[in-house]
Amino acid sequence: MPDFAARRTMMVDTQVRPNDVTKFPVIEAMLTIPREDFVPASRRAVAYSGENLDIGKGRVLLEPRTLAKMVDALDIQPTEMVLDLGCGYGYSAAVIARMAEAVVAIEDDEELVSEAETRLAEAGIFNVAVLSARLSEGAPAQGPYDVVLIEGAVEDIPEAIVGQLKEGGRIAALFLEGKLGVVRLGYKLNDRINWRYAFNANAPLLPGFARERGFNL
Repeated sequence: MPDFAARRTMMVDTQVRPNDVTKFPVIEAMLTIPREDFVPASRRAVAYSGENLDIGKGRVLLEPRTLAKMVDALDIQPTEMVLDLGCGYGYSAAVIARMAEAVVAIEDDEELVSEAETRLAEAGIFNVAVLSARLSEGAPAQGPYDVVLIEGAVEDIPEAIVGQLKEGGRIAALFLEGKLGVVRLGYKLNDRINWRYAFNANAPLLPGFARERGFNL
């Protein structure tokens, strides 16, 4: 049987720490949460690979470097509420739950919602609510949120999501720009998101986050 604890330590030592992830709560969470428990059984052996991991249903588990750097940049505090869009099997929500007061995790596939709920409960994580909804619609009834994390690539951020972020809140998103993926950190000021560059990464485009294309007559 693979030594997952050793793989978890190696992941942090080779993929997380060397990439300017310095906040102790992020490192502690990624050393603690068993990543192999939040992927399909057939993918457990490669749970700690340094690449996006296909978990089915059009979703990926973001590579450890990307997720760690996004969470590190968001600087999540113990009193904050976080919206996690595209949570897959719940790994990202489990990591964030160790830093935040509560997490609302969204998936648009009922099977993924059920899997995430089961795995989070088995891990003893009870400050996460997993909801079934369109990712682009979020969960307005539970908001507004201090932090929003989008677990996949976007071309545009729907106004519905912007509206659920508190004034002064933070959002991290991976924008597709041609073949290049750019992670940006946004701050909401005066009802607008002001973005700054964070780092480069790649992930598949999430449904509902494509830019609207006009029609040429």
